[in-house]
Amino acid sequence: MHRLSVKTWSTPVTDETSRPIPCALCGGTRFTLQLSCEGFSYMRCTGCGLVQMNPQPVITEVAGRYREGHGDEYLSYELANEKSFLHLQELALKDVGFAVLEGPLRAKGTPTILDIGCATGALLERFRERGWHALGVEICTPSAEYARQVRNLDVRTLPLIENHFPPAAFDVVLASHLIEHLNDPAAFVQEVHRILRPGGHFLVTTPNIAGFQARLFKSRWRSAIFDHLYLFSIKTLSQLLTQRGFTIAKTRTWGGLAAGTAPSCIKRLADRAAKKFGFGDVMLIHGLKGPFSGKAS
Repeated sequence: MHRLSVKTWSTPVTDETSRPIPCALCGGTRFTLQLSCEGFSYMRCTGCGLVQMNPQPVITEVAGRYREGHGDEYLSYELANEKSFLHLQELALKDVGFAVLEGPLRAKGTPTILDIGCATGALLERFRERGWHALGVEICTPSAEYARQVRNLDVRTLPLIENHFPPAAFDVVLASHLIEHLNDPAAFVQEVHRILRPGGHFLVTTPNIAGFQARLFKSRWRSAIFDHLYLFSIKTLSQLLTQRGFTIAKTRTWGGLAAGTAPSCIKRLADRAAKKFGFGDVMLIHGLKGPFSGKAS
């Protein structure tokens, strides 16, 4: 039997108000069981292949988890892992060639960035240090307060759509390990498209249901947790972005085997293969608002 990788932190499974929902990608209503977890299940749409928790907790229940429910626990988790999370985010931006994007944006003036689900604001602080105008959105109140008080960052606690940002306000929007937590990812992507400037960049990172680890561990996969309402593949997330007006510029995956599941020499080989062949545990998709002159990679 395969050794179980440590699951991502999640709020406890509770008896919340849930309802059956149609597919968030194609609107279909026919599903097959994908993963049966303790207290919840993931279903695969027979039309487009999107995997989503179904029935799904209603939006008020989901939002409450990060506020009055378990906000302090979430902040403690983020602070305990802040350095490693920041390192991974910076590696992901390097992988997608972010430095190449930064020069042209700076040439036009002070670039603006919005980090949605910014947690304690560690990455936002790095961008501010490099001269960016940096804003964040974080609905976990304790985490947002930490970012504001300790790092003096502008972080909003309302969900993205409720902030009513002006159209074409940002050059770059980041969403790292966020979209899988949302009840309505399609509306979220549509709003990101609205607030990006023409030619703006949307960088979204999320677990990869089509990756090797997901196929290996199935319901024991570390990302099959109560807080993840959707489990995307490169195919389904790319479709979601293109449906809302984005052009896919780049896709990247990484993470072949989780730490502790194999000897280090095998893990290194698996990690290199996952990045090269696109079956990594986590993926990043770079969406562009507008046409892309190159070839998606």
